[in-house]
Amino acid sequence: MRTTIDIPDATYRRLKSKAASEGRSVKALLLDAAEVVIGGRRQPAARRVTLPLVVSKRPGSLRLDNARIYDVIGVP
Repeated sequence: MRTTIDIPDATYRRLKSKAASEGRSVKALLLDAAEVVIGGRRQPAARRVTLPLVVSKRPGSLRLDNARIYDVIGVP
């Protein structure tokens, strides 16, 4: 079924941006949102992000300032 709705420009830009960041169309985003509102489907759980863990050979505190960081990464 087709329907027409009026969406404010700012809201549509945000919808379009979110849909693009998720790699899908605005239509798909709106259909998923409608399913969540009417209770047909739960919102997908947020994907857990795992960060890399760097194991140190000498654990403990490390005193760093910007100058030392720049020395390490080679920024002039």
